[in-house]
Amino acid sequence: QVQLVESGGGLVQAGGSLRLSCAASGRTFSLYAKGWFRQAPGKERELVAGIDWSGGITTYADSVKGRFTISRDNAKDTVYLQMNSLKAEDTAVYYCGASRSTYGGLIHDPREVGYWGQGTQVTVSS
Repeated sequence: QVQLVESGGGLVQAGGSLRLSCAASGRTFSLYAKGWFRQAPGKERELVAGIDWSGGITTYADSVKGRFTISRDNAKDTVYLQMNSLKAEDTAVYYCGASRSTYGGLIHDPREVGYWGQGTQVTVSS
């Protein structure tokens, strides 16, 4: 079964840090653009950060710029999201997504995602 598997979520105090990981299972996603999205209760899923297939180009939502860093290790077929200076408003389920095709450019929208992970809960207490 083709899967993207997220890990690293949890409960953290405001100002703290978490590192999310998204590993491929069942097939390789090392040549696909990746993105981290989040969805809070009652809100639409939104892009948090994206990275192209090579890891050379990244993009961030304005709300996380300077606090979050997306990176990837194609040898491990894993993408990471380092989250620092966390705020209560960062609380959400975080999803990893991969583009619909290989060598894709940056993902900017959930509609551009071809493969989703199951999500991991991040809760930031104030």
